[in-house]
Amino acid sequence: MDFPRRGAPRSPDRPLVLGHRGASADAPENTLAAFRLAMKQGADGVELDAWRCATGEVVVFHDEDARRIAGSPLRVKDATLAELRALDVGAHRGAAFRGERMPLLAEVLDALPRAVVNVELKSSGLDLGLAAEVARVIARARAEDRVIVSSFDYRLLGAFRAAAPHLPVGLLFEHGQAWRLEVALALTLMGAAAVHPERVLVTPARMAEWKARGLAVNVWTVDAPEDAERLVALGATALITNVPGRTRELVRRRTGR
Repeated sequence: MDFPRRGAPRSPDRPLVLGHRGASADAPENTLAAFRLAMKQGADGVELDAWRCATGEVVVFHDEDARRIAGSPLRVKDATLAELRALDVGAHRGAAFRGERMPLLAEVLDALPRAVVNVELKSSGLDLGLAAEVARVIARARAEDRVIVSSFDYRLLGAFRAAAPHLPVGLLFEHGQAWRLEVALALTLMGAAAVHPERVLVTPARMAEWKARGLAVNVWTVDAPEDAERLVALGATALITNVPGRTRELVRRRTGR
């Protein structure tokens, strides 16, 4: 099926800096506190993870369950919104963040009205309904011009493209994954606007190939200054980083922007 392609968010003269789950080196990941801190530190936007919980809402959380973050065995896809909202997802990072709650995607888009937002679709058991609900949330927030949707699962991206063919998508891939075939499928079948490679996969030759195809190259997770330096020099479209303040300052020094 031939979908029209909308370009991914980008800056004309430097890489964008996106806080990975917010400013997650300094605040509890995937919380409004972390997202707001990323913007305060100078980020252009944030990267976050989206699941659909048992009652149908799109919540922002990374793991399948809440053990690591909140000490609870609750599985996100099986729990109600009320159950998930009862969890404290900030206390594990200290008293200053006690009481942080799992946010809805809609709340994040509302709280960051000028931020670029990279929404990663997460699904255990291939919840294709997640894609359509994320498309509805983005439309209701009128955030179409500042959002890109990504996933490691090209089937989820295909479902999102069917629900919102005018919005850009990017395929996530990492070292050790059979990524070449999936990238080819994403580009051929979905007209993906971006690739989201792990930083170790970005070589000069691959960067040149991706850019020649008109793709945005949004690289994760870029924390070390030497990695950021290399990727700025190669012309990455976005750097997804746990330390957005430091990375933004490096970009400013290297590009003057």
